[in-house]
Amino acid sequence: MIRAVLFDLDGTLADTAPDLGAALNRLLAEEGRPAQPYTAIRPVASHGARGLLELGFGIGPADAEFASLRERFLRHYETALCEETRLFDGVNELITALGERGLKWGIVTNKPMRYTDPLIEILPLPIAPQTCVSGDTVGIPKPDPKPMLHAAAELGIDPAECLYVGDAERDIEAGRRVGMTTVLASYGYISSSDEPQRWGADLAINHPLELLAHLPG
Repeated sequence: MIRAVLFDLDGTLADTAPDLGAALNRLLAEEGRPAQPYTAIRPVASHGARGLLELGFGIGPADAEFASLRERFLRHYETALCEETRLFDGVNELITALGERGLKWGIVTNKPMRYTDPLIEILPLPIAPQTCVSGDTVGIPKPDPKPMLHAAAELGIDPAECLYVGDAERDIEAGRRVGMTTVLASYGYISSSDEPQRWGADLAINHPLELLAHLPG
């Protein structure tokens, strides 16, 4: 029996790609590089600074300039993290329905808490999450199982009684590793090179409200 629903944040609950992309393009402008179009930014937005810097600069964590560019990108993002960010269509109705059915809900994201916490305060959620685990809450992010276990413990619920919704392979892997029912948010930030059919999700939804058909109540 499912007693709680946990969500990834970027690309699952909220469409954060416009603000992440704007931060990248401000950094690119400072470096005299051309802006990236939204069509290129959206598919990699779930991968945060690492994915966006790879897109814009063609570099990764092993490159010498990565750390400084990452910090500058994050400063840009922090100053405008909810200018264009919006909850996906149907999310508020879904969360309201969870409350009406007596189900708990929460967030498990790889986004650092310095961005997660203020963003959650700004977003017009109808019911506050009963747990919110960021990428640095327990010292290690998904796909490690520790964030998932921490969220379940805060809710006082066995992981097997939780359903986890996410749009990235690490989300599905993390949920599976702790025995949660996993749901692929097919409307999220999935690139043409991804192979979500190979990730092993238990379910897939094309709209948040489709989740209700798979929940008690």
